[in-house]
Amino acid sequence: MYHRVPAAAAATDQGVLATDSGELDYVVSLDQVPCWSDAEQRSSLAYENDDPSNFSDPLTASSSGAENGVNGSVSRFPVDHEINSKIYLWRGNPWNLEVDAVVNSTNENLDEAHSSPGLHAAAGPGLAEECASLGGCRTGMAKVTHAYDLPARRIIHTVGPKYAVKYHTAAENALSHCYRSCFELLIENGLQSIAMGCIYTENKNYPREPAAHVAIRTVRRFLEKQKDRITAVVFCTITSSDTEIYKRLLPLYFPRDKHEEEVALSKLPADVGDENGETTIDERKIRIKPLPILTPDFPKSPITGEEPPVADPGLALRRNSTYLDSYLDPVFMSLIKDPDQRRVEQWQKAAQARNGFHFSKLLGFGDLGGPPLTAAEEYSLHSRYLAKANNLTLSEIADMKIIYRGGVDSEGRPVMVVVGAHFLLRCLDLERFVLYVVKEFEPLIQKPYTIVYFHSAASLQPQPDLGWMRRLQQILGRKHQHNLHAIYILHPTFGLKTAILGLQMFVDGEAWKKVVYVDRLLQLFRYVPREQLTIPDFVFQHDLEVNGGKGLIVDPRTKYVYPRP
Repeated sequence: MYHRVPAAAAATDQGVLATDSGELDYVVSLDQVPCWSDAEQRSSLAYENDDPSNFSDPLTASSSGAENGVNGSVSRFPVDHEINSKIYLWRGNPWNLEVDAVVNSTNENLDEAHSSPGLHAAAGPGLAEECASLGGCRTGMAKVTHAYDLPARRIIHTVGPKYAVKYHTAAENALSHCYRSCFELLIENGLQSIAMGCIYTENKNYPREPAAHVAIRTVRRFLEKQKDRITAVVFCTITSSDTEIYKRLLPLYFPRDKHEEEVALSKLPADVGDENGETTIDERKIRIKPLPILTPDFPKSPITGEEPPVADPGLALRRNSTYLDSYLDPVFMSLIKDPDQRRVEQWQKAAQARNGFHFSKLLGFGDLGGPPLTAAEEYSLHSRYLAKANNLTLSEIADMKIIYRGGVDSEGRPVMVVVGAHFLLRCLDLERFVLYVVKEFEPLIQKPYTIVYFHSAASLQPQPDLGWMRRLQQILGRKHQHNLHAIYILHPTFGLKTAILGLQMFVDGEAWKKVVYVDRLLQLFRYVPREQLTIPDFVFQHDLEVNGGKGLIVDPRTKYVYPRP
Protein backbone atom coordinates (compact mmCIF):
# COMPACT_ATOMS: atom_id res chain seq x y z
CA MET A 1 0.00 0.00 0.00
CA TYR A 2 2.85 2.38 0.88
CA HIS A 3 5.91 2.98 -1.25
CA ARG A 4 9.27 4.41 -0.32
CA VAL A 5 9.76 8.00 -1.37
CA PRO A 6 13.09 8.99 -2.94
CA ALA A 7 15.49 10.56 -0.45
CA ALA A 8 15.99 13.62 -2.63
CA ALA A 9 12.30 14.43 -2.57
CA ALA A 10 12.01 13.88 1.16
CA ALA A 11 14.94 16.15 1.93
CA THR A 12 13.32 19.18 0.37
CA ASP A 13 11.51 21.71 2.51
CA GLN A 14 8.20 20.89 0.88
CA GLY A 15 8.57 17.14 1.40
CA VAL A 16 6.06 14.95 -0.43
CA LEU A 17 2.75 16.77 -0.15
CA ALA A 18 -0.68 15.50 -0.86
CA THR A 19 -2.07 16.87 2.32
CA ASP A 20 -5.29 18.35 0.97
CA SER A 21 -6.60 14.96 -0.05
CA GLY A 22 -4.82 12.91 2.57
CA GLU A 23 -4.27 10.10 0.01
CA LEU A 24 -0.49 10.03 -0.06
CA ASP A 25 0.76 6.43 -0.15
CA TYR A 26 4.49 7.01 0.37
CA VAL A 27 6.53 6.11 3.41
CA VAL A 28 9.23 8.48 4.56
CA SER A 29 11.84 7.22 7.01
CA LEU A 30 13.48 9.43 9.61
CA ASP A 31 16.85 9.38 7.89
CA GLN A 32 15.16 11.06 4.92
CA VAL A 33 13.80 13.95 7.01
CA PRO A 34 16.22 16.84 7.67
CA CYS A 35 17.25 17.12 11.30
CA TRP A 36 16.97 20.52 13.00
CA SER A 37 20.68 20.62 13.78
CA ASP A 38 21.74 19.82 10.18
CA ALA A 39 23.50 22.54 8.21
CA GLU A 40 21.26 21.81 5.24
CA GLN A 41 18.15 22.39 7.33
CA ARG A 42 19.51 25.70 8.57
CA SER A 43 20.20 26.91 5.05
CA SER A 44 16.71 25.85 3.96
CA LEU A 45 15.09 28.15 6.49
CA ALA A 46 15.34 31.15 4.21
CA TYR A 47 11.85 32.43 3.60
CA GLU A 48 10.22 31.89 0.28
CA ASN A 49 7.72 34.71 0.73
CA ASP A 50 8.34 37.86 -1.23
CA ASP A 51 7.06 39.90 1.68
CA PRO A 52 9.07 38.95 4.77
CA SER A 53 7.05 41.30 6.94
CA ASN A 54 4.36 38.65 7.27
CA PHE A 55 6.75 36.37 9.16
CA SER A 56 9.62 38.28 10.69
CA ASP A 57 12.56 35.99 11.40
CA PRO A 58 14.01 36.72 14.85
CA LEU A 59 17.45 35.71 13.64
CA THR A 60 17.51 38.43 10.99
CA ALA A 61 17.57 41.13 13.68
CA SER A 62 20.88 42.84 14.27
CA SER A 63 22.95 41.12 16.90
CA SER A 64 23.94 44.45 18.39
CA GLY A 65 20.34 45.14 19.38
CA ALA A 66 20.12 41.81 21.10
CA GLU A 67 23.40 42.31 22.89
CA ASN A 68 22.37 45.73 24.14
CA GLY A 69 19.12 44.47 25.61
CA VAL A 70 20.31 41.22 27.23
CA ASN A 71 23.74 41.90 28.63
CA GLY A 72 24.26 39.80 31.69
CA SER A 73 21.12 37.68 31.09
CA VAL A 74 21.17 33.90 31.30
CA SER A 75 19.42 31.99 28.55
CA ARG A 76 16.39 30.02 29.65
CA PHE A 77 16.89 27.69 26.68
CA PRO A 78 20.65 27.23 26.25
CA VAL A 79 22.24 25.43 23.32
CA ASP A 80 21.95 21.65 23.73
CA HIS A 81 23.27 19.76 20.72
CA GLU A 82 22.05 16.41 22.02
CA ILE A 83 18.45 17.66 22.22
CA ASN A 84 18.71 19.45 18.87
CA SER A 85 19.74 16.20 17.21
CA LYS A 86 16.34 14.74 18.15
CA ILE A 87 14.24 17.53 16.57
CA TYR A 88 12.87 17.40 13.01
CA LEU A 89 10.61 19.74 11.03
CA TRP A 90 8.55 18.09 8.30
CA ARG A 91 6.03 19.55 5.86
CA GLY A 92 3.50 16.78 5.39
CA ASN A 93 1.17 14.38 7.16
CA PRO A 94 2.68 12.72 10.24
CA TRP A 95 1.20 9.31 9.43
CA ASN A 96 3.36 9.03 6.29
CA LEU A 97 6.47 8.91 8.48
CA GLU A 98 8.04 5.68 9.62
CA VAL A 99 8.15 6.42 13.35
CA ASP A 100 7.05 4.61 16.49
CA ALA A 101 3.98 6.79 17.10
CA VAL A 102 1.98 9.52 15.39
CA VAL A 103 -0.36 11.97 17.14
CA ASN A 104 -3.99 12.44 16.17
CA SER A 105 -5.76 15.64 17.25
CA THR A 106 -9.40 14.70 17.90
CA ASN A 107 -12.38 15.46 20.15
CA GLU A 108 -13.67 13.93 23.39
CA ASN A 109 -15.53 11.16 21.53
CA LEU A 110 -12.50 10.14 19.44
CA ASP A 111 -14.73 10.02 16.36
CA GLU A 112 -13.51 10.10 12.78
CA ALA A 113 -15.29 13.33 11.82
CA HIS A 114 -13.22 15.40 14.27
CA SER A 115 -9.88 13.64 13.81
CA SER A 116 -6.92 14.80 11.76
CA PRO A 117 -8.14 14.85 8.13
CA GLY A 118 -7.12 11.72 6.24
CA LEU A 119 -5.85 9.74 9.23
CA HIS A 120 -8.73 7.25 9.48
CA ALA A 121 -8.77 6.72 5.72
CA ALA A 122 -5.06 5.91 5.76
CA ALA A 123 -5.24 3.66 8.84
CA GLY A 124 -8.26 1.63 7.77
CA PRO A 125 -11.63 0.78 9.38
CA GLY A 126 -10.11 -1.01 12.36
CA LEU A 127 -9.01 2.30 13.90
CA ALA A 128 -12.57 3.65 14.23
CA GLU A 129 -13.69 0.42 15.91
CA GLU A 130 -10.90 0.56 18.49
CA CYS A 131 -11.49 4.27 19.18
CA ALA A 132 -15.17 3.56 19.85
CA SER A 133 -14.18 1.02 22.53
CA LEU A 134 -11.98 3.45 24.50
CA GLY A 135 -14.82 5.39 26.14
CA GLY A 136 -13.73 8.82 24.96
CA CYS A 137 -10.92 11.04 26.18
CA ARG A 138 -10.87 14.19 28.32
CA THR A 139 -9.42 17.51 27.16
CA GLY A 140 -5.69 17.66 27.79
CA MET A 141 -5.36 13.87 28.08
CA ALA A 142 -4.29 11.19 25.57
CA LYS A 143 -5.03 7.56 24.68
CA VAL A 144 -3.16 5.10 22.49
CA THR A 145 -4.34 2.64 19.81
CA HIS A 146 -2.77 0.39 17.21
CA ALA A 147 -1.72 2.05 13.96
CA TYR A 148 -3.26 -0.60 11.65
CA ASP A 149 -2.30 0.21 8.03
CA LEU A 150 0.03 3.10 8.89
CA PRO A 151 3.81 2.67 8.83
CA ALA A 152 3.89 3.75 12.51
CA ARG A 153 3.48 1.28 15.37
CA ARG A 154 0.96 3.24 17.45
CA ILE A 155 -1.42 6.22 17.20
CA ILE A 156 -1.70 8.54 20.20
CA HIS A 157 -5.00 10.43 20.32
CA THR A 158 -5.26 13.67 22.27
CA VAL A 159 -7.96 16.32 22.76
CA GLY A 160 -6.95 19.96 22.46
CA PRO A 161 -8.71 22.72 24.42
CA LYS A 162 -11.13 25.36 23.20
CA TYR A 163 -9.65 28.84 23.29
CA ALA A 164 -11.16 31.97 24.79
CA VAL A 165 -9.25 35.12 25.67
CA LYS A 166 -10.87 35.19 29.10
CA TYR A 167 -9.45 31.72 29.88
CA HIS A 168 -6.15 32.12 28.06
CA THR A 169 -4.00 30.63 30.83
CA ALA A 170 -6.24 27.59 31.27
CA ALA A 171 -6.18 26.93 27.52
CA GLU A 172 -2.38 27.21 27.42
CA ASN A 173 -1.92 24.77 30.27
CA ALA A 174 -4.43 22.30 28.81
CA LEU A 175 -2.62 22.40 25.46
CA SER A 176 0.72 21.92 27.21
CA HIS A 177 -0.76 18.92 29.01
CA CYS A 178 -1.79 17.44 25.65
CA TYR A 179 1.83 17.30 24.51
CA ARG A 180 3.11 15.97 27.84
CA SER A 181 0.42 13.28 27.89
CA CYS A 182 1.49 12.14 24.42
CA PHE A 183 5.12 11.86 25.52
CA GLU A 184 4.19 10.01 28.70
CA LEU A 185 2.22 7.44 26.71
CA LEU A 186 5.11 7.16 24.26
CA ILE A 187 7.49 6.18 27.07
CA GLU A 188 4.95 3.93 28.84
CA ASN A 189 4.55 1.88 25.66
CA GLY A 190 8.28 1.49 25.15
CA LEU A 191 8.36 3.75 22.09
CA GLN A 192 11.06 6.28 21.24
CA SER A 193 10.15 8.34 18.18
CA ILE A 194 7.02 10.43 17.60
CA ALA A 195 5.56 12.60 14.83
CA MET A 196 3.01 15.20 15.82
CA GLY A 197 1.01 17.73 13.87
CA CYS A 198 -0.47 20.92 15.28
CA ILE A 199 -2.84 19.75 18.03
CA TYR A 200 -4.93 22.91 17.97
CA THR A 201 -7.82 22.99 15.48
CA GLU A 202 -9.57 25.78 13.65
CA ASN A 203 -12.99 25.04 15.13
CA LYS A 204 -11.59 25.54 18.64
CA ASN A 205 -10.33 29.03 17.78
CA TYR A 206 -6.83 28.56 19.16
CA PRO A 207 -4.46 31.16 17.60
CA ARG A 208 -1.71 29.45 15.63
CA GLU A 209 1.37 31.26 16.87
CA PRO A 210 0.59 31.17 20.62
CA ALA A 211 -0.20 27.46 20.24
CA ALA A 212 3.14 26.88 18.53
CA HIS A 213 4.94 28.60 21.43
CA VAL A 214 3.24 26.23 23.87
CA ALA A 215 4.01 23.17 21.75
CA ILE A 216 7.69 23.89 21.19
CA ARG A 217 8.53 24.95 24.74
CA THR A 218 6.67 21.95 26.23
CA VAL A 219 8.63 19.57 24.00
CA ARG A 220 11.87 21.30 24.97
CA ARG A 221 11.16 21.01 28.70
CA PHE A 222 10.16 17.36 28.39
CA LEU A 223 13.28 16.45 26.44
CA GLU A 224 15.44 18.14 29.05
CA LYS A 225 14.17 15.57 31.55
CA GLN A 226 13.71 12.51 29.32
CA LYS A 227 16.15 12.94 26.44
CA ASP A 228 17.70 9.51 27.09
CA ARG A 229 14.37 7.79 26.43
CA ILE A 230 13.32 9.63 23.24
CA THR A 231 15.23 9.48 19.98
CA ALA A 232 13.19 11.70 17.65
CA VAL A 233 10.41 14.31 17.73
CA VAL A 234 9.04 15.41 14.35
CA PHE A 235 7.01 18.62 14.17
CA CYS A 236 4.69 18.15 11.19
CA THR A 237 2.98 21.05 9.41
CA ILE A 238 0.55 20.86 6.51
CA THR A 239 0.14 24.57 5.68
CA SER A 240 2.68 27.15 4.66
CA SER A 241 1.64 29.49 7.49
CA ASP A 242 2.29 26.81 10.13
CA THR A 243 5.60 25.97 8.51
CA GLU A 244 6.76 29.58 8.61
CA ILE A 245 5.69 29.93 12.26
CA TYR A 246 7.71 26.88 13.31
CA LYS A 247 10.71 28.07 11.32
CA ARG A 248 10.66 31.32 13.25
CA LEU A 249 10.05 29.87 16.70
CA LEU A 250 12.26 26.77 16.73
CA PRO A 251 15.51 28.81 17.04
CA LEU A 252 14.11 30.50 20.16
CA TYR A 253 13.66 27.24 22.08
CA PHE A 254 16.21 25.02 20.28
CA PRO A 255 19.12 27.40 19.48
CA ARG A 256 21.89 25.71 17.50
CA ASP A 257 24.72 28.07 18.39
CA LYS A 258 25.55 30.94 20.74
CA HIS A 259 24.36 33.56 18.26
CA GLU A 260 20.87 32.06 18.11
CA GLU A 261 20.87 31.72 21.90
CA GLU A 262 21.74 35.42 22.35
CA VAL A 263 19.13 36.57 19.86
CA ALA A 264 16.51 34.39 21.54
CA LEU A 265 17.04 36.27 24.81
CA SER A 266 15.45 39.38 23.33
CA LYS A 267 12.83 37.57 21.23
CA LEU A 268 11.33 35.09 23.70
CA PRO A 269 8.01 35.99 25.37
CA ALA A 270 8.12 37.22 28.94
CA ASP A 271 6.31 34.09 30.14
CA VAL A 272 7.79 30.85 28.87
CA GLY A 273 6.24 28.68 31.55
CA ASP A 274 7.68 26.65 34.40
CA GLU A 275 9.91 23.58 34.31
CA ASN A 276 7.13 21.72 32.43
CA GLY A 277 6.31 24.55 30.02
CA GLU A 278 3.06 25.45 31.80
CA THR A 279 2.07 29.07 32.34
CA THR A 280 2.47 30.27 35.90
CA ILE A 281 0.60 33.06 37.71
CA ASP A 282 2.55 34.73 40.49
CA GLU A 283 -0.58 35.65 42.44
CA ARG A 284 -1.48 31.97 42.75
CA LYS A 285 1.87 30.86 44.08
CA ILE A 286 2.02 29.84 47.71
CA ARG A 287 4.73 31.89 49.31
CA ILE A 288 6.26 30.11 52.29
CA LYS A 289 9.68 31.03 53.61
CA PRO A 290 11.84 28.27 55.06
CA LEU A 291 12.05 28.15 58.82
CA PRO A 292 15.35 29.41 60.21
CA ILE A 293 18.10 27.02 61.17
CA LEU A 294 18.55 27.29 64.92
CA THR A 295 22.14 28.03 65.83
CA PRO A 296 23.94 28.13 69.17
CA ASP A 297 23.39 31.91 69.13
CA PHE A 298 19.63 31.39 69.50
CA PRO A 299 18.40 34.01 72.03
CA LYS A 300 17.91 32.54 75.48
CA SER A 301 15.27 33.34 78.00
CA PRO A 302 16.18 36.20 80.34
CA ILE A 303 15.40 33.90 83.29
CA THR A 304 18.61 32.44 84.62
CA GLY A 305 19.06 28.90 85.65
CA GLU A 306 18.25 25.63 83.96
CA GLU A 307 14.77 25.06 82.62
CA PRO A 308 12.96 21.86 83.51
CA PRO A 309 12.83 19.16 80.78
CA VAL A 310 9.92 19.40 78.40
CA ALA A 311 7.92 16.25 77.71
CA ASP A 312 6.02 17.76 74.78
CA PRO A 313 8.41 18.63 71.89
CA GLY A 314 5.84 21.04 70.49
CA LEU A 315 5.89 23.04 73.71
CA ALA A 316 9.48 24.12 73.16
CA LEU A 317 8.58 25.32 69.70
CA ARG A 318 5.56 27.26 70.99
CA ARG A 319 7.73 29.00 73.59
CA ASN A 320 9.65 30.64 70.77
CA SER A 321 6.66 31.18 68.48
CA THR A 322 7.13 34.95 68.53
CA TYR A 323 10.62 34.52 67.21
CA LEU A 324 9.54 32.08 64.47
CA ASP A 325 6.53 34.17 63.46
CA SER A 326 8.88 36.91 62.29
CA TYR A 327 10.08 34.56 59.53
CA LEU A 328 6.61 33.79 58.13
CA ASP A 329 5.32 35.63 55.08
CA PRO A 330 2.38 37.78 56.27
CA VAL A 331 0.95 37.86 52.74
CA PHE A 332 0.55 34.10 52.77
CA MET A 333 -0.64 33.93 56.37
CA SER A 334 -3.40 36.45 55.67
CA LEU A 335 -4.86 34.55 52.72
CA ILE A 336 -7.25 32.46 54.77
CA LYS A 337 -8.23 31.90 58.38
CA ASP A 338 -7.18 28.87 60.29
CA PRO A 339 -9.56 26.07 59.15
CA ASP A 340 -10.33 24.97 62.72
CA GLN A 341 -11.10 28.53 63.79
CA ARG A 342 -13.35 29.04 60.78
CA ARG A 343 -15.23 25.80 61.50
CA VAL A 344 -15.75 26.79 65.14
CA GLU A 345 -17.16 30.15 64.05
CA GLN A 346 -19.58 28.41 61.69
CA TRP A 347 -20.76 26.09 64.47
CA GLN A 348 -21.29 29.03 66.80
CA LYS A 349 -23.35 30.91 64.23
CA ALA A 350 -25.42 27.81 63.47
CA ALA A 351 -26.03 27.22 67.18
CA GLN A 352 -27.13 30.82 67.68
CA ALA A 353 -29.49 30.48 64.73
CA ARG A 354 -31.05 27.29 66.14
CA ASN A 355 -31.41 28.54 69.69
CA GLY A 356 -32.38 32.13 68.92
CA PHE A 357 -35.91 33.50 68.80
CA HIS A 358 -37.05 34.46 65.32
CA PHE A 359 -40.06 36.60 64.58
CA SER A 360 -40.14 34.93 61.16
CA LYS A 361 -41.03 31.59 62.74
CA LEU A 362 -43.68 33.23 64.88
CA LEU A 363 -45.25 34.81 61.80
CA GLY A 364 -45.17 31.52 59.91
CA PHE A 365 -42.49 32.59 57.45
CA GLY A 366 -40.36 29.49 58.06
CA ASP A 367 -36.78 29.10 59.27
CA LEU A 368 -34.84 32.18 58.21
CA GLY A 369 -32.00 31.62 60.66
CA GLY A 370 -28.52 30.34 59.97
CA PRO A 371 -25.35 32.22 59.13
CA PRO A 372 -25.19 34.04 55.79
CA LEU A 373 -23.06 32.46 53.09
CA THR A 374 -19.91 34.09 51.80
CA ALA A 375 -19.47 34.77 48.09
CA ALA A 376 -17.18 31.73 47.77
CA GLU A 377 -19.69 29.49 49.57
CA GLU A 378 -22.55 30.70 47.34
CA TYR A 379 -20.47 30.09 44.22
CA SER A 380 -19.59 26.56 45.38
CA LEU A 381 -23.24 25.83 46.24
CA HIS A 382 -24.46 27.11 42.86
CA SER A 383 -21.80 25.11 40.99
CA ARG A 384 -22.78 21.87 42.72
CA TYR A 385 -26.48 22.32 41.95
CA LEU A 386 -25.78 23.31 38.33
CA ALA A 387 -23.53 20.31 37.74
CA LYS A 388 -26.16 17.97 39.18
CA ALA A 389 -28.97 19.61 37.18
CA ASN A 390 -27.07 19.24 33.91
CA ASN A 391 -26.81 15.49 34.48
CA LEU A 392 -30.53 14.96 35.13
CA THR A 393 -33.60 14.79 32.93
CA LEU A 394 -36.20 17.05 34.55
CA SER A 395 -38.91 16.76 31.92
CA GLU A 396 -41.69 16.20 34.48
CA ILE A 397 -40.93 19.61 36.01
CA ALA A 398 -40.83 21.27 32.59
CA ASP A 399 -44.23 19.77 31.70
CA MET A 400 -45.82 21.50 34.70
CA LYS A 401 -45.10 24.91 33.11
CA ILE A 402 -44.30 26.55 36.42
CA ILE A 403 -41.44 28.51 34.89
CA TYR A 404 -40.59 28.96 31.24
CA ARG A 405 -38.74 31.36 28.99
CA GLY A 406 -40.59 34.32 27.52
CA GLY A 407 -39.40 36.81 24.94
CA VAL A 408 -37.85 40.17 25.85
CA ASP A 409 -39.17 43.17 27.73
CA SER A 410 -39.63 46.66 26.25
CA GLU A 411 -35.89 47.35 26.63
CA GLY A 412 -34.68 44.07 25.14
CA ARG A 413 -33.91 42.18 28.36
CA PRO A 414 -34.80 38.44 28.36
CA VAL A 415 -37.86 37.46 30.38
CA MET A 416 -38.49 34.46 32.62
CA VAL A 417 -42.18 33.71 33.29
CA VAL A 418 -43.37 32.15 36.57
CA VAL A 419 -46.96 30.87 36.96
CA GLY A 420 -47.93 30.67 40.63
CA ALA A 421 -51.11 28.64 40.11
CA HIS A 422 -49.09 25.84 38.50
CA PHE A 423 -46.96 25.50 41.64
CA LEU A 424 -48.69 22.45 43.12
CA LEU A 425 -46.72 22.00 46.33
CA ARG A 426 -48.30 18.66 47.23
CA CYS A 427 -47.41 17.12 43.86
CA LEU A 428 -43.95 18.61 43.51
CA ASP A 429 -40.52 17.35 44.47
CA LEU A 430 -39.01 20.62 45.74
CA GLU A 431 -35.42 19.44 45.39
CA ARG A 432 -35.87 18.53 41.73
CA PHE A 433 -37.73 21.78 41.18
CA VAL A 434 -34.77 23.74 42.57
CA LEU A 435 -32.45 21.89 40.19
CA TYR A 436 -34.73 22.78 37.28
CA VAL A 437 -34.81 26.44 38.35
CA VAL A 438 -31.02 26.59 38.51
CA LYS A 439 -30.73 25.00 35.08
CA GLU A 440 -33.30 27.29 33.44
CA PHE A 441 -32.05 30.51 35.04
CA GLU A 442 -28.36 29.89 34.32
CA PRO A 443 -28.36 31.34 30.75
CA LEU A 444 -30.36 34.39 31.89
CA ILE A 445 -28.51 35.48 35.02
CA GLN A 446 -25.30 36.12 33.12
CA LYS A 447 -26.71 39.49 32.00
CA PRO A 448 -29.63 41.80 32.97
CA TYR A 449 -33.00 40.03 32.82
CA THR A 450 -36.61 40.35 34.00
CA ILE A 451 -39.06 38.08 35.82
CA VAL A 452 -42.82 38.14 35.19
CA TYR A 453 -44.84 36.39 37.91
CA PHE A 454 -48.52 35.54 37.32
CA HIS A 455 -50.12 35.39 40.78
CA SER A 456 -53.55 34.97 39.22
CA ALA A 457 -55.54 32.39 41.25
CA ALA A 458 -52.32 31.33 42.97
CA SER A 459 -53.68 32.23 46.42
CA LEU A 460 -55.79 29.06 46.28
CA GLN A 461 -52.65 26.90 46.30
CA PRO A 462 -50.28 26.40 49.29
CA GLN A 463 -46.97 28.18 48.72
CA PRO A 464 -43.46 27.48 50.09
CA ASP A 465 -42.36 29.48 53.12
CA LEU A 466 -39.74 32.22 53.16
CA GLY A 467 -37.08 29.90 54.51
CA TRP A 468 -37.26 27.88 51.31
CA MET A 469 -37.18 31.09 49.25
CA ARG A 470 -34.05 32.20 51.11
CA ARG A 471 -32.36 28.90 50.35
CA LEU A 472 -33.29 29.14 46.66
CA GLN A 473 -31.85 32.64 46.47
CA GLN A 474 -28.58 31.46 48.02
CA ILE A 475 -28.35 28.68 45.44
CA LEU A 476 -28.95 31.07 42.53
CA GLY A 477 -26.13 33.24 43.86
CA ARG A 478 -25.25 36.91 43.87
CA LYS A 479 -25.07 37.22 40.11
CA HIS A 480 -28.81 36.56 40.03
CA GLN A 481 -29.44 39.41 42.48
CA HIS A 482 -27.12 41.82 40.69
CA ASN A 483 -28.42 41.23 37.14
CA LEU A 484 -32.11 41.05 38.03
CA HIS A 485 -33.75 44.20 36.61
CA ALA A 486 -37.30 43.82 37.95
CA ILE A 487 -39.94 41.35 39.12
CA TYR A 488 -43.34 42.24 37.68
CA ILE A 489 -46.08 40.62 39.77
CA LEU A 490 -49.51 40.48 38.16
CA HIS A 491 -52.64 40.38 40.34
CA PRO A 492 -50.92 40.60 43.75
CA THR A 493 -52.94 39.88 46.89
CA PHE A 494 -52.57 41.27 50.39
CA GLY A 495 -51.04 38.02 51.55
CA LEU A 496 -48.45 38.09 48.78
CA LYS A 497 -47.52 41.68 49.55
CA THR A 498 -47.04 40.71 53.19
CA ALA A 499 -44.79 37.84 52.13
CA ILE A 500 -42.77 40.18 49.88
CA LEU A 501 -42.35 42.54 52.82
CA GLY A 502 -41.05 39.60 54.85
CA LEU A 503 -38.59 38.73 52.08
CA GLN A 504 -37.35 42.31 52.02
CA MET A 505 -36.90 42.33 55.80
CA PHE A 506 -35.58 38.82 56.49
CA VAL A 507 -34.10 37.48 53.24
CA ASP A 508 -32.65 40.10 50.93
CA GLY A 509 -33.61 43.69 50.33
CA GLU A 510 -31.56 44.12 47.14
CA ALA A 511 -33.48 41.65 44.98
CA TRP A 512 -36.96 41.93 46.49
CA LYS A 513 -36.99 45.72 46.41
CA LYS A 514 -37.09 45.36 42.62
CA VAL A 515 -40.69 44.08 42.80
CA VAL A 516 -43.22 46.03 40.72
CA TYR A 517 -46.90 45.28 41.45
CA VAL A 518 -49.15 45.18 38.39
CA ASP A 519 -52.94 45.07 38.84
CA ARG A 520 -54.01 44.71 35.20
CA LEU A 521 -52.71 42.97 32.13
CA LEU A 522 -52.78 46.21 30.20
CA GLN A 523 -50.41 47.71 32.73
CA LEU A 524 -48.06 44.73 32.39
CA PHE A 525 -47.92 45.19 28.62
CA ARG A 526 -46.30 48.58 29.16
CA TYR A 527 -43.25 46.76 30.52
CA VAL A 528 -43.38 43.55 28.46
CA PRO A 529 -45.10 43.58 25.04
CA ARG A 530 -48.02 41.18 24.64
CA GLU A 531 -46.39 39.26 21.79
CA GLN A 532 -43.39 38.45 24.02
CA LEU A 533 -45.47 36.49 26.56
CA THR A 534 -47.23 33.15 26.49
CA ILE A 535 -50.13 33.72 28.90
CA PRO A 536 -52.33 30.87 30.25
CA ASP A 537 -56.07 31.19 29.56
CA PHE A 538 -57.05 31.41 33.22
CA VAL A 539 -54.94 34.57 33.61
CA PHE A 540 -57.18 36.38 31.13
CA GLN A 541 -60.25 35.07 32.91
CA HIS A 542 -58.92 36.09 36.31
CA ASP A 543 -58.11 39.56 35.01
CA LEU A 544 -61.69 39.99 33.81
CA GLU A 545 -63.10 38.75 37.12
CA VAL A 546 -60.88 40.95 39.28
CA ASN A 547 -61.00 44.12 37.21
CA GLY A 548 -64.47 43.66 35.72
CA GLY A 549 -63.12 44.26 32.25
CA LYS A 550 -61.99 47.78 33.14
CA GLY A 551 -59.75 49.08 30.45
CA LEU A 552 -59.43 45.75 28.64
CA ILE A 553 -61.13 43.76 25.90
CA VAL A 554 -60.08 40.10 25.53
CA ASP A 555 -60.49 38.24 22.23
CA PRO A 556 -61.34 34.67 23.37
CA ARG A 557 -60.12 33.19 20.09
CA THR A 558 -56.72 34.82 19.70
CA LYS A 559 -56.26 35.75 23.37
CA TYR A 560 -55.08 39.21 22.32
CA VAL A 561 -55.86 42.09 24.66
CA TYR A 562 -56.87 45.49 23.37
CA PRO A 563 -57.52 48.76 25.24
CA ARG A 564 -61.19 49.50 25.64
CA PRO A 565 -62.16 52.50 23.46
